[in-house]
Amino acid sequence: MDTSKLKKFAQAARQDLLEQVGSKLAFVLKPESSARRESPLVVNQLEKAMAAKGKRDLIDQVAYTWFNRFCALRFMDVNGYNRVGVVSPAEGQTQAEILAEAKSGVIDDTQSSRKDIDQIRGLLSGSIPSQDAQSEAYRLLIVGSCNALYERMPYMFERIQDFTELLMPDDLLSENSVLARMRAVMTPESCQDVEVIGWLYQFYISEKKDEVSAGLKKNIKVTAENIPAVTQLFTPHWIVRYLVENSLGRLWLLNRPGSRLVAHMEYYIAPEQSETDFIKISGPEEIKIADPAVGSGHMLTYAFDLLYAIYEEEGYDPNEIPGLIIQHNLYGIEIDERAGALASFALEMKVAEKLGRRRFFKMSAKPNVCVLEDVTFSESEMDDVRSIVGKDLYTADLRETLTQFEQATNFGSLIVPRLKDPAETARLIEAKDFSGDLLLTEVHERAVKVLRMAEYLSPKYHVVVANPPYMGSKGMNDLLAKWLKDNYPDVKSDLFSAFIVRNTQLTLPSGQLGFMTPFVWMFISSYEKLSEFILKQKTLTSLIQLEYSGF
Repeated sequence: MDTSKLKKFAQAARQDLLEQVGSKLAFVLKPESSARRESPLVVNQLEKAMAAKGKRDLIDQVAYTWFNRFCALRFMDVNGYNRVGVVSPAEGQTQAEILAEAKSGVIDDTQSSRKDIDQIRGLLSGSIPSQDAQSEAYRLLIVGSCNALYERMPYMFERIQDFTELLMPDDLLSENSVLARMRAVMTPESCQDVEVIGWLYQFYISEKKDEVSAGLKKNIKVTAENIPAVTQLFTPHWIVRYLVENSLGRLWLLNRPGSRLVAHMEYYIAPEQSETDFIKISGPEEIKIADPAVGSGHMLTYAFDLLYAIYEEEGYDPNEIPGLIIQHNLYGIEIDERAGALASFALEMKVAEKLGRRRFFKMSAKPNVCVLEDVTFSESEMDDVRSIVGKDLYTADLRETLTQFEQATNFGSLIVPRLKDPAETARLIEAKDFSGDLLLTEVHERAVKVLRMAEYLSPKYHVVVANPPYMGSKGMNDLLAKWLKDNYPDVKSDLFSAFIVRNTQLTLPSGQLGFMTPFVWMFISSYEKLSEFILKQKTLTSLIQLEYSGF
């Protein structure tokens, strides 16, 4: 894959989209704009969002939303997962297939409302006046396609009934549009593997990463919202394979010594002696594998491939395997909503690759990817929680757990929930109905949300693999640095060292772990306690020291 072309495109597309969305925002907010007349409530929503977020962050959010959707639609077009090309032309054509069909009178009524269909036909026939009828019609077709994909992938295609639609870029049909340039780099060859989406995201945020890194040199600490930009790295595929094959693959081969899985694992290092201290697995549906810093999902998508081979070997129906893997085996945890959406999308595309378009859209299983959110409760709301859950469930452990996620996007997977069985507590609380009281309903929903996040962070995994975030203490914001000192005093020098200790806690006894980390812990005295922890309390089964180019 030629990542240099992807990088050049993603960085240029970001600047173009920021400029176009910014121009559209200025146009929409004019006192005399048509949007104010036709969609006053949406414009009001836009103004409130801008007041809350700030103009720059709002533009950034909308620009990325459209970049993300356009890339996802292109990937699905190329692989035949959309009925017709939404951003791609049919063979021998130059315009997007969905627009070409509409111009010939064919519009999918399962994707566009009757009102929109009439609008599209009126624009294309000339009965509805417009300065750029084709562009306006095409925008409506894209919105309809995104809304139709909402049910299957709500994290990527939220229903577009708000200012995101108002701020969609105008230039989508010219030869120099973002879509035209995207098609040039997202070729059928580069879209053979969904990892192309992860590369595009890393390159899209690379300039933001450079900004934050430059700030570090001026002693500007990394805020919680900037942690993803400065810590996310796309893991090279051979390293992903090495980590997954020597954790998940290793666990399976310990349980099935005669398995043919080893033929799929080029980077597997077999034990030199027979072992007895491992988790006993009776079937593949039991295995839970987690990536607590999932990023765009590269670890889990390769784990999907390996699990598919395991299920096949066990004689499962090929049409059932993808759903079983998504439902039972793979778990991702992430602080970056954008990356979490990409991880879910990547897993969905692995399913679509195996099942084909029709079966994929009929499958009910959804990816187990948890995006951590900051959730707080006031003292009065804690009183509401007590009345919601009842005195038997309202324990000191539950109360503390509900307060542990106030800085979830700052502390991430390093949070250790105090409550020992959040899943059962969540089940009991979720079953209660407070629909008659709007205030209690909102507090109830937040309490369940915290417990669901706590469930992901509970020790239940047979395998944990990760390329954890790297950040030295000098770059940490004050809250994060103090929290690490209080909760991980022996390994507070860097986020990656705290993650190593934390991930051993997420894993069941005798479980398997795989990490890509800087190798400073092997040589530098400030990591001596981490070295002792690994060597004296855990078991190393293989270790590779990367060259610097590995990073």
